[in-house]
Amino acid sequence: MRSILFSKDTRPSTSERNSTVPPFPKRQMLVLAICRICEPIAFMGIFPYIYFMIEDFNLTEDKSKISFYAGMVTSAFTFAEFSTGLLWGRLSDKIGRKPVLLTGLIGTAISVLIFGFAPNLTVALIARAVGGLLNGNMGVLQTTVAELVTSTSKEHQPRAYTIMPVVWCLGSIIGPMIGGALARPCISYPSLFPPGTIWDRYPYLLPNLFSAFIVLIGVINGILFLEETHAEKKSKPDRGLALGNWILSGLPIFRKCTESRDEKSKFAEMEAQPLLDHDDEQLPGYQTNENTPENSPRIRSASVASIQWDSLDLENGRGNPNLGISKIFTRPVVLNIISFGILAFHTMTFDQLFPVFLSTAPPDEPIPVKLPFKFVDGFGLDSKTVGIVLSAQGAYQLVVNMFVIPPVLKHFGPRRLFRFLVLAYFLLYLVTPYLVLLPEKYRMIGVGLVLIWKCTFASMAYPANAILTADSAPSPLALGTINGVAASTASLCRAFGPTISGILYAIGLQSGYSGMAWWCSALVAIGGAIVGLQIQELPNRNDDKAVHTNDAEAGQPENTQVTSRSASSGSGS
Repeated sequence: MRSILFSKDTRPSTSERNSTVPPFPKRQMLVLAICRICEPIAFMGIFPYIYFMIEDFNLTEDKSKISFYAGMVTSAFTFAEFSTGLLWGRLSDKIGRKPVLLTGLIGTAISVLIFGFAPNLTVALIARAVGGLLNGNMGVLQTTVAELVTSTSKEHQPRAYTIMPVVWCLGSIIGPMIGGALARPCISYPSLFPPGTIWDRYPYLLPNLFSAFIVLIGVINGILFLEETHAEKKSKPDRGLALGNWILSGLPIFRKCTESRDEKSKFAEMEAQPLLDHDDEQLPGYQTNENTPENSPRIRSASVASIQWDSLDLENGRGNPNLGISKIFTRPVVLNIISFGILAFHTMTFDQLFPVFLSTAPPDEPIPVKLPFKFVDGFGLDSKTVGIVLSAQGAYQLVVNMFVIPPVLKHFGPRRLFRFLVLAYFLLYLVTPYLVLLPEKYRMIGVGLVLIWKCTFASMAYPANAILTADSAPSPLALGTINGVAASTASLCRAFGPTISGILYAIGLQSGYSGMAWWCSALVAIGGAIVGLQIQELPNRNDDKAVHTNDAEAGQPENTQVTSRSASSGSGS
């Protein structure tokens, strides 16, 4: 009797579920993007002028040591971010994503204001450290993006995970351009900013004031329009969001957007309730799908998303929020975090070292060239030119992220693409130092080609790693902790990268081997390839393919599997 009762499986098929995939969360991704763009503007804005800022501090007469101090300033932020990254990640699991994101933005605003008034290296280091201590947004943002698309299939992942890199690219265009244009305004625009004013005393205040203003806009945007995504916190009332909806309700063009997510979810829950209550409780092992809301008569609405059956699976442990450390940090998760850290190390090294590389002046006394390794030269570009170069890099990266990365990720898959990238990354660092040996008229062409190479690889590697990390998480409620640890690991690597590369670059210039820092990055990239090749792609939590594959391998339909589990459960009791 029981076998007949449980032989019918009314669970919706894969094709039915795929046809009711919720739409892409455009509005919230836009709000999140506005919050996100503030940070690259503030972070990347210092690169065009950091060389000259260190020079103005009069720390050393030896120009070759400037790169070391510039690396210290860059690393101060990431060292501090490392020390609190896990804290912010775990805190976001407890209090929600939105308050942590807003705190990070406020910390960024405080940091850039202090940095703009920095009269010496010590204050500059403190300013950067304050920003890092208060900012845990790197990991929390990844978690928020993952949660925004967690109820959908894998179809939204390539698009969702490339939006934040696109936003970073926009910020990396605006930041260096503004930083290079507004730094030392008394020198660049003496008619507007005469000597003897506050702009002369604090020559790097103006670009940081601009960054603080942009961050303020991001904070206001987040308070008014950013919705909570944490599974257990998003149902709580949000006064800021209510105020934002009230403001939008006064604008006719935005009235359709004023219905909050909370109210929508309430309507969805009401519409999903069966008209008849079934109060008869069954034992867990014998529960069927006959009396579920999905199969009861109800009022249907096109706006109601289908029930995610994987979240209701009694034997699926991925929904358990009380996982221990050993169950959260499985081997796939650890491999992805290590790979992310190594990637952050050598890409951050490039980002910090390349502007210094372009700003370095040729030596006063030419050093004999002994190929393939012994040579020293420089570009000697000013801050405006460096800012333009970095902005052009951001513009290219923006185009790539918008039009190239999503289809490439979708076609090759994150694992295959990531493996190729980590295998080929070291070649970039082998080639870069030889740009100084090109004839004068070909140098900028070489710079452009190297930046295209770098931007393409970085734009593909980070989203691929983010998708692999999210898919490897044993529970969606552990994503905050996992991404917090990943962010801390990346911050530590980003901190060591600029510092070590700055030291190696200074040693290389003094010894005649100016490519030393670049070639060490190539060795690190080779280590990243070894780790990256061990990463396996796991089935997504929302992907139902694994269930059907197992059923097919067992030679039984899914309803038989249910019957078998029920029978075994009964015998076991």
